[in-house]
Amino acid sequence: MASNEPAQVPQSDQNTQPNATAEPVSEQPVTTDVAYSVFKTWQKKTIVLAVSVAAVFSPMSTTIYLPALNQIASDLHVTSSQINLTVTTFLILQGIAPMMIAGFSDSTGRRPAYNFCFIVYIAANIGLALQRNYAALLVLRCMQSAGSSGTVALCNGVVADMVTSAERGIYIGYTSATSIIGPIIGPILGGIIAQYLGWWWIFWILTIWSGATFVLLLLFLPETCRKVVGDGSIPPPKLNQSLTGIIRERNRARAGIAVDAAQQEAVRKNYRLRFPNPLSTLVIATDKEGAALLYATTTAIPSQFGKIYGFDELQLGLVYIPFGSGSLISAFTTGKMIDWNYRKHAKRNGFPLTKNRYQDLTNFPIERARLEIALPLLYFSVLGMIGYGWVLDFRTNLAGPLIFLFIFGYGSMAAFQVLQILMIDIYPGDAAAATAANNLFRCLLGAGSTAVVVPMIDRMGVGWTYTFASLTWMASSPCLWALMWYGPRWRKAKKLKKDEKEKANAEKAGMEAEKSSEAAEPETINEDTMDGKQLEETGKAAAKAPTETRDQVKE
Repeated sequence: MASNEPAQVPQSDQNTQPNATAEPVSEQPVTTDVAYSVFKTWQKKTIVLAVSVAAVFSPMSTTIYLPALNQIASDLHVTSSQINLTVTTFLILQGIAPMMIAGFSDSTGRRPAYNFCFIVYIAANIGLALQRNYAALLVLRCMQSAGSSGTVALCNGVVADMVTSAERGIYIGYTSATSIIGPIIGPILGGIIAQYLGWWWIFWILTIWSGATFVLLLLFLPETCRKVVGDGSIPPPKLNQSLTGIIRERNRARAGIAVDAAQQEAVRKNYRLRFPNPLSTLVIATDKEGAALLYATTTAIPSQFGKIYGFDELQLGLVYIPFGSGSLISAFTTGKMIDWNYRKHAKRNGFPLTKNRYQDLTNFPIERARLEIALPLLYFSVLGMIGYGWVLDFRTNLAGPLIFLFIFGYGSMAAFQVLQILMIDIYPGDAAAATAANNLFRCLLGAGSTAVVVPMIDRMGVGWTYTFASLTWMASSPCLWALMWYGPRWRKAKKLKKDEKEKANAEKAGMEAEKSSEAAEPETINEDTMDGKQLEETGKAAAKAPTETRDQVKE
């Protein structure tokens, strides 16, 4: 895996020369000659693959549990509604927990946050494998969610640390692909384990798998947070180093290889060891640019397919394959569409397409470049959800609901992927917090829909339930249209306000420093302006001072 080794990076601060006929100078794109990251392409891909594997536990922990819901309800002597509550609370914590860890990782680093998440997650899985009552199941599922859910936000934070907006689509595609594997293999694996070993072995398998992943991260994953290591060339503090990184630093010190002290000091001043704070995420979540998607209400699959088609746990697990397959295909195709649309708008607006270089997006219509892809996909997935509800309602051949599950899986995950990238584009310095804010809305809506979907189906029927959910989802699309039209204006106003605040703070700091220096200067005596009495008093005071000093020394 990659390392945080110092690299020689050109330090030119000159911007690229713009086309004089393109747009006014103040509106020109700003592209620096300084490399955005010292990590090579193969290193970036390796790191992204590693954190994507770590992020798979959050979605997989949700779906691996679903085929065993009926079996768990029977063993613990509770109703289906009560057992569905464990899914609801899982989703609530899945939305809230990343708020705590995201701001912590954006200021303190990714590695300490990963260590915290995996320790909590592994402990929760051990507890779930050993418990045998409903209350313990409910509490430990919340703990399991708290440990696993932060890894998704951390994964996107790592991508933002190393990858520019021009290349971000394809890399987020990689992270989405591996995180989508969780929902695909989760129900299949959960169904097999529940059928042949018992549902508690689901959690032993997760313990072993996550433990092995944690060991690999401890050994090899480098710190990437830009507030800790800059572009990756600054060695991180001991708390943020991998075990192999510590050995590498010792060898480097013995060889006499030094890091630029000024550059290291400039980066380290941003380093803060803080307790997790959700406030930064809440600020992002309540901003105009925040948007949420309705979480896929797959919790109803076990009850509906079990009742309509008489499926057992293994067969229920296989039902999730079409949804997961559509999601997986979207991960490999959507990233390319996103980057293609970015290049189209960059060419139209005179933005240079430079890899691994920082670009100021203040005057770039990034909202339009992303949402032109997201909105059609959102409407496509709405059609899939409506069709899925009505073919289930009419109890058609099994192929009907499976086809619509595929359509819904492709459209919903592709739209979510685009919005995820847009959140990172808008908040590049707080990528993990931005992802957590987006995740908060999704999971809270998902928790609500999970809690009410079965009672709604019982009262309204499957067709009308999913039609209502689809129309509710579609009603949120005007927010995205507003973001596409007014987003650039909001960003410019926010940047102007931030620049004015920084300027005012700098002026205030300068005035305070000037006052401090004036107060530190000794008072000079101008004898020419003093009368005889003042000179006499000054002489007496000067003569008295040494005497007082001698008396103090004697004492």
